[in-house]
Amino acid sequence: MTPTQVPSRKLNLGCGKFKLPGYLNVDSWPDAQPDMFVNLNELPLPFADNSFDEVRADHVIEHLHDPFAVVSDLHRICAPDAILKIKVPHFSRGMTHSDHKRGFDLSFPYYFNPTWPGYVGRRMDLLMQRLRWFGQPYMKKVAMPQGLYWAGRCAGAVIDLFANLSPILCSRLWCFWVGGFEEYEMQFRGVKPAL
Repeated sequence: MTPTQVPSRKLNLGCGKFKLPGYLNVDSWPDAQPDMFVNLNELPLPFADNSFDEVRADHVIEHLHDPFAVVSDLHRICAPDAILKIKVPHFSRGMTHSDHKRGFDLSFPYYFNPTWPGYVGRRMDLLMQRLRWFGQPYMKKVAMPQGLYWAGRCAGAVIDLFANLSPILCSRLWCFWVGGFEEYEMQFRGVKPAL
């Protein structure tokens, strides 16, 4: 497949075993049996500029060497007004997996705002951010006993309700009172000139 032969306008980056219908599912892990093998640490990614209307990166960029460079390249392959959905581990529990290179806090979106001193040169507007205490339920559903899974989902719903009244206050003040947060979700719209 060449960079111009993209079968879908939606990309599921680092799909693992959770492929999404209607998306181009890419990964570097052979067991995932992705639609396309891509080494996500080798930039630029093998896609033409403006190839996708939606990109999902669900718990993948924390495994990569340079998340700012990867997200900047995702901006490049997103069409004008495309949506970029990213889920990563929150710093309060981000290093609980041996392959995680880092955890993330709510300052990550600032680096894509041109008014921020550390701006990385790719403007993206933050549309939404959310903390989740009980992250990746699709994985937990197969790994946990059913009663414990549902207890975690219910406790997570209550904790998340209060945490997301003010994610910044929660992230800095009381997140450790509840054992930290497993997931930080961001949605961006890439800002670039119209084609």
